[in-house]
Formats: sequence, structure tokens, C-alpha cells
Amino acid sequence: MEKNIHEDCGVAMIRLLKPLEYYQEKYGTWMYALNKLYLMMEKQHNRGQEGAGLASVKLASVPGNEYMFRERAEGKNAVSEIFANVHKHYKDFSQEQLYDVSFAKTNLPFAGELYMGHLRYSTTGKSGLSYVHPFLRRNNWKAKNLCMCGNFNMTNIGDVFDKLTAQGQCPRIYSDTYILLELMGHRLDREVERNFVDAQKLGLENRAITNYIEENVQMSNVLKTTMQYFDGGYVICGLTGSGEMFSIRDPWAIRPAFYYKNDEIVVLASERPVLQTTFDLECDDIQELKPGQALIVNKRGEFSLQQILEPKTYSACSFERIYFSRGSDRDIYKERETLGRQLTEPVLKAVGYDTKHTVLSYIPNTAEVAFYGLVHGFKEWIDKKKVEQIAALGPNASAEEVYRVIHQDVRSEKVAWKDIKLRTFITEGNSRNDLASHVYDVTYECIKPYEDNLVIIDDSIVRGTTLRESILRILDRLHPKKIVVVSSAPQIRFPDYYGIDMSSPEEFCVFRAVIELIRERGMESLLHEIYANCKKELEKSKGEPVFNAIRAIYKPFTVEEINRKIIDMLRPEGMTTPVELVFQSVEGLHNAIPNHPGDWYFTGNYPTPGGMRLVNEAFIKYYEREHPHAAEAE
Repeated sequence: MEKNIHEDCGVAMIRLLKPLEYYQEKYGTWMYALNKLYLMMEKQHNRGQEGAGLASVKLASVPGNEYMFRERAEGKNAVSEIFANVHKHYKDFSQEQLYDVSFAKTNLPFAGELYMGHLRYSTTGKSGLSYVHPFLRRNNWKAKNLCMCGNFNMTNIGDVFDKLTAQGQCPRIYSDTYILLELMGHRLDREVERNFVDAQKLGLENRAITNYIEENVQMSNVLKTTMQYFDGGYVICGLTGSGEMFSIRDPWAIRPAFYYKNDEIVVLASERPVLQTTFDLECDDIQELKPGQALIVNKRGEFSLQQILEPKTYSACSFERIYFSRGSDRDIYKERETLGRQLTEPVLKAVGYDTKHTVLSYIPNTAEVAFYGLVHGFKEWIDKKKVEQIAALGPNASAEEVYRVIHQDVRSEKVAWKDIKLRTFITEGNSRNDLASHVYDVTYECIKPYEDNLVIIDDSIVRGTTLRESILRILDRLHPKKIVVVSSAPQIRFPDYYGIDMSSPEEFCVFRAVIELIRERGMESLLHEIYANCKKELEKSKGEPVFNAIRAIYKPFTVEEINRKIIDMLRPEGMTTPVELVFQSVEGLHNAIPNHPGDWYFTGNYPTPGGMRLVNEAFIKYYEREHPHAAEAE
């Protein structure tokens, strides 16, 4: 229900392995890669709607001509805008010139062999074109030019910043993207200089040295000496001016990356269905980049997979599967369907097993597959009841009696519709809340008032804002006997620090509900105890294991107690319809998504030391905001 969670970003890369003439002859255009990049980015638009950018590199440029191109734009239509801007460069040329591959390679921008695209969602709250990827680092040596983008968030940027400044560097901007670019650029410079020395030892001079450098740059050296310092979830992608292409995945496998290679192309994207649809591939044709592994294609087009970092505890993000990635992926579809199906029994219990007077529905569209799973679960339960009831009728049952049994079925409707998008220029509180309540509309008379239960399944419930300001209000207009709000994900209790914009515990309705329970029961001493323990965790020396002290805040309460308090907090004034919350269990999550065990949102089990440190810091900041003199008391 809450699309105000900012998705983690999307990446796309294409490396042509044959000359542009090949694609002109086979596919009718040298723009084959440019067109495919557009499709890949549009297919990942779900991952980033704040901005987009693309970059391209020409391999055979001559001095005095540009060889590295970049286009960026902000806004939800950024993908269309950047490609429209690319094509504006071609409007003054004739069709004959545009069809001429030799002319294009010499004269047209973005007529290259390497392409990289990025879709952005900010995890820092910063906006502006200067924050839109790809980032670019320029130099007169082709091999020292670096263009970089990624789906990432680094948790230890302060440590890396301190390391750079201790070396004598003076970074201009304090951000993980900028510092990563500068550190990687610095290591690329050193790799180029290493090859320069080797070339001189071989007696090479001038242009021959440049050629030697470009043919012998080892991006694996650059990545090994750069990425060893970072803690976080990431897929980092990059191009160099001399024609190196690379992508590296974090050693915990937190963020996803998929690739495909044949004799024509090497391609990479954040999601598997993007490659399947764009290049007409089977699911099993596509490989997933492994933890700590890098995909590298050198200037000569030689492809390799290299282990850059030692794999850590495998922690592929489960929230990717529940919420962010496209449901058209073969495995994700099955996982989401299972998440919904597993909720059958608790939902049946919530409606008193009265399937005759229960209507199932879903909000938003991303919850549709889980909804199908719940429907299938209901159908199986009803079918078992039918078998029992028919058996109980005996051999002399009438046709009418049998018909009455087999006529029982699952009731489902499209109850709620996303009607308008609330514009951010409306800031006055009362007006905004009133408008928010009209973002959704309902299908009137789809249930029997005061007689039918209404079950609404969502993929996740995070802040509860949409429930309070819109969903519960509009569903109440239908006057159901009871509303059951179902989340196919478990209770989201902890922030994310690996690329999703959920960084403060007080954002979550579950956390706020627990705070209310603590205050009602006079347990404020628990909060101070957790605060003190968080500070102790942060005082540990580097390398010593750090634990999530906030987990203790949930131990005194059952899921049901927290659910009831959430409803008390989110129920709109004047609403009288009974409401019940049903959440997926953590065990159910692992059962449905066994190959993606990263569950820190739900359990607080952060896979990296940086994540553990940041969650303790977050509670300290929260507690000190609530108790301004807490630090002094300590």
C-alpha cells in the first residue's frame, strides 16, 4: 500500500563483441545496443523514478574527438528524456549518413561499443542533476577516464573518508558515490602508471606506451585495491575511456545482478526478466553474479569472471523478492504466490472460517501475485470441505444438495483502485490529509454491507501512513462486517542501510506501536537500558563483533499485541468497523524464499558490521531526540 518506500536503484550494461557493421547488417541498425539499453532501462523503471542516466564509449576514436559520452535527467520521465536527447544529436543528419556505419563511428555521439544505464532512487534524500548517475572522472589519458554507476549504499563511508584524508587526499564531497569514484579513480591511475613503468622497461615510447597500457590494464587489480575498504550492499558498474567494462557484486550478495553472454554481446541488469524480455532468452540462459565476483570485459572484448573479494555470509535481500523486483521473474512469481498461500490459515481464523461471507482483494498491484496465492489457499481449503460435506450426504443425496455443496467458492473482487497521484506542492496539513484520503477509490456494492468480511492483502506494511490516511477510510465506506489487512511480509521492525530509503526506526508503525506499549505499561526503563547498550556496542574496538541492541525492544510483546496497538494508532477518527492485522511469519518468509536469507528488516540480523553499527546509532539518535539531556546524564 505504500509506494513511498524508495526502491533501490537499477543498472544496465551492454558490451558489443563485434564491429558496428555486424549489427547494421544483421539487425538493420548500428543503434542495436542503444535501442536495447533503452528497453532494459524501461523494463527496470520500477527500480528508480527520480532520475536516469546513460553513458557510452567509442573504442576507435582518434585524438581531438570525444570518445566518452554521458546523458542524465531528473524526474519520472527521465528515461525517455535522456534517449530523446541522444537522438536530438542526429536530427541534422540525413538518413543516408545515419545509415552509414563509418560515418556514425567517426561523427556521431553515442555510436559506441560500450553502454551503461542507471535508474536512480535517492537513499540519502539528496536531489539534483549532480547526484544522478553515472558519475564521470575525466583525464587526458583514455585509460584514466572512469564512468561509474551503481545500486548501492555504503555503511562505513566515514571510515573510508578518514582513510583518504589520512593519505593526504582532500575529497570535495562527503558521499559514498563521490568517494567511491575518487578512490577507484585513484587506483585506476596507479594501475595505468604500473603499466607505464612496465612499458618503459620494454623500451616502448610515446604512442606505443599508450597502446601497451590500454591493452594491459587489469581492472581486477583496481577493484581489489578499491572494494576491500567498503562495507555495504552494492552492485557497482563502470566503463573506462580505453574500453574496459566491469561490474562487481558485494561479498554478502545483498544487491542483485544478472548477466548473459554470447558471441555478440555481454549484458548485465539488476533483474533477470529484463534480460529475458529484451534479448528473447530463456530463464536458464541467464546467470547471477556471485558474491564478491566481478564481471570484466577488457578492451579486446575478452570476457572473464573474477573473484575480487572473499564471499561473506550469504545474505541476498528477501525484500527484493517481496517488493522491489518485477513479479514476472519465474522464481519471484512462485515465491510471492507461496507467501500468499501460506497466509490461508491465519486469514481463515481472522474471519472465523466464514468463507461464504468473506471477500478477498489486494492493494497495490505489487501484491497481486500474493493475492493469487491466498485465493489458491482458500480454494484448496474450500475444496477439502466440499469433499467432507459430499461424503457426509451419503449415497442418496439429491442433486440439489450436491449442487449446494459444490457451488461454494472463493469470493474475490477488485475492491480498491489507485485513482489519483497526490502532488507534493500541496503541503498544508489538513488539505493534504483530506486529499490523501481520496487517492484510492472503491468499487461500491461489491460486498454486502454489515454482512461480508473484507480481506485486503498487501506486500508489506511499513509506515502505516497510507493505511491511516486513505485505505481504512475508503474501505470503511463499504461498511464491511470486518476488515482484515494482510501483509505477505513479516512485521518490518528495523531500518535498511544497504540501498533502500528506510533508515530511522521511528518511521515504522511496528516500532511506534511498541514504543506506545512500553509507555502504557510503564516500561520506559527498557528504553534507557537499550540506549545504554547501543552506546556500549559502539564503543567496541574495530574488529570486535557488534550486536543489534535494539532487538530487545520487541521481546516483551507478542506479534498479536503489537498488531492490536498498530490498529489503535492507525484507525481513522470515526471509523467503527472492526479491523485486524495479519502478518507473514519470519518462518513463513524463509520457507517461501529459501534462497534469499537476508531478513534484517524483520529480524535485525544485519549481515555486515556497518549495518550493526548504524542500527545502534539510529536508536541513539532517536532516544536523544526524545530525551535531549540523555547524553549529559550518561
